[in-house]
Amino acid sequence: MARCLALAGLWVTVLAVQPAQAGLFDDDEARRQIKDLAIKTSERLDTVAKGQIELANQIQALRDENARLRGQVETLTYELDAARKRQQDFYVDLDGRLRKLEPQPAAGSDPKPPADDGKAPAEPPRKAASDPAAEAREYEAALNLFRANKLKEAAAAFEAFARAHPDSSLTPNAFYWLGNAQYSLRDCKKAIDAHRIVASKWPANSRAPEALLNIATCQQELADAKGAKATLEAVVAKYPDSAAANTARQRLKK
Repeated sequence: MARCLALAGLWVTVLAVQPAQAGLFDDDEARRQIKDLAIKTSERLDTVAKGQIELANQIQALRDENARLRGQVETLTYELDAARKRQQDFYVDLDGRLRKLEPQPAAGSDPKPPADDGKAPAEPPRKAASDPAAEAREYEAALNLFRANKLKEAAAAFEAFARAHPDSSLTPNAFYWLGNAQYSLRDCKKAIDAHRIVASKWPANSRAPEALLNIATCQQELADAKGAKATLEAVVAKYPDSAAANTARQRLKK
C-alpha cells in the first residue's frame, strides 16, 4: 500500500511539472520573437534615420548651391549694368569726337538773287529758319538724359528732336541714340526701327555702320540668327574699312 501511494505521488508530481515546462517553453519563444522584432525594428529605424540624414544633407547641398548661383547672378547683373554704363559713356564720348569731325552747315548764307527777266519770281514755300545753336542745345539735352541713364526720357527727347528737325545734321545722330536708348530699355524691335532709319536714310553717315552692327545685335537677341548673319555680312560688304566691319568679321567667325 505504501509503495502504491508513493508511485501515485510521483506520477502527480510528473504531471504537475510538465505544464510548468510547457509554460516555460512558451515564455522563452515569446521572448525570442520579441527580441527578433526589436532587432528588426531597430534596423528599420536605423535605415530610416540614415535616409533622413542623407536627405537633409542633400537639401543642405541644394541650398548651398542655390546660394552660390544667386551670388553669381547678382555678380553678373552688377557687371552687366557696369558694362552697359561704360558702353553709354563710350558712346557719348565717341559722339562728341565724331561731331567735331563732321562738317557743320554754314549759317547765315544768303540765297542768290533771281535773274531779272521781267517776270515776278515765284515765291518759294516758306520754311521755318533753322537755328543751329538751338538744335545743338536740344540735342545735348537729350544726350545728357541718356548719359544720366534716364532712358525713357532720353528716348522721348531724341524722338522729339528728330520730328522737329528732320533736315538737321544732328538728326542721324538723334535716331542712332534713340535706337541705343530703346535697346537699353530692352525693346529690340523699336531699337531696330531707329537704327534702320539711320542705315537706310543716311548710308554715308559715320553712324550707319554702327547702326547696322546694333541691328545685328538686336536680331541675335531676338533669336533671328539668319537675319543677324545677313546684317553682319552687309556691314562687312558696305563698310569694309570701318571699326564696325572688324567687329562684324569677328562675330561671323563665331
